[in-house]
Amino acid sequence: MTEAVAPARRARPKAHALLFRYSAWDAVPAALVFVHLGLLLAFLYFWTQMSWPERVAGAVAYGVAIGWSLDSVSHNFIHNPFFAWEPLNRLTSLILTLELGTPQTMYGYVHMRHHAGNSDRIGADGTTIDPISLYQYGADGKVEPPVSYVFRQFWRDDGPFTVAAKIRAKRPKEATQALQEFWAIVGVYLVLLVLNWQFVLLLAPFYYLGHCLSFLIAWYEHAGADPDQPIATGVSTYEPLYNWAFLNNGFHAEHHHRPKAHWTKMAALREETREAQAAAGVRTLKLAHFLGFADRSAARVPTARPLKNIAR
Repeated sequence: MTEAVAPARRARPKAHALLFRYSAWDAVPAALVFVHLGLLLAFLYFWTQMSWPERVAGAVAYGVAIGWSLDSVSHNFIHNPFFAWEPLNRLTSLILTLELGTPQTMYGYVHMRHHAGNSDRIGADGTTIDPISLYQYGADGKVEPPVSYVFRQFWRDDGPFTVAAKIRAKRPKEATQALQEFWAIVGVYLVLLVLNWQFVLLLAPFYYLGHCLSFLIAWYEHAGADPDQPIATGVSTYEPLYNWAFLNNGFHAEHHHRPKAHWTKMAALREETREAQAAAGVRTLKLAHFLGFADRSAARVPTARPLKNIAR
């Protein structure tokens, strides 16, 4: 007599799976998306009651928040969208778009190209795969100097319609979403210009400086890395306060080695790859990426003046 085989029991879904796709810890960056929005709206609401020094201080905070989110909340959302329900991810993408003044879907496309190239060297065709590679405007196999890269890279980005066209080549629905986000920015800021033109004009230069902060971080995330070794394509820093505030963005060599690893798993990934990193000579900083200029080891990265022309 054969023994009856009990039917396989389905694994019970984790408690967070009804709301969060990967981890209940994503409640933290998800909440920060709405905190960021609330602070921006509060700044607009209390504008008339603020002195000009207070307004300028608010604009500085606005710029810092852009650089912070691009390398923490918005960045993690690209790799691991927070929510299990896709409409919530669409809403989050739209809110990030309005907070940062950058279509989140377009940022996601450019960032994934960044991972495809890993700040690669200039190829035989005179271009880099990574659109923000440190080598793109360098020369003689050297990276572009930090000051030039930080303040000029913003103006080198492709326009929104060019980026949307590139997205449409493989993902038409994402291209539509990207353009919807772009037009949402245009519409909202046109309304704001009518309601409070001083608010918009004050924020404009700090919007640019916020992106410069992100490029400053990007330079020190990759200067001195080896784009030809998958495990060594980033430069890490394990400074605890920076990693706490930037959702473990300091674990950058680990992140480029395994981009889909969740931000809460970075320390474990560091331990898993420690020996391989040491063998590959992975570069590290003692300070936060945005303070890399104060790290003596960063000064030894060879640089070259940017090329005036490059094939695109």
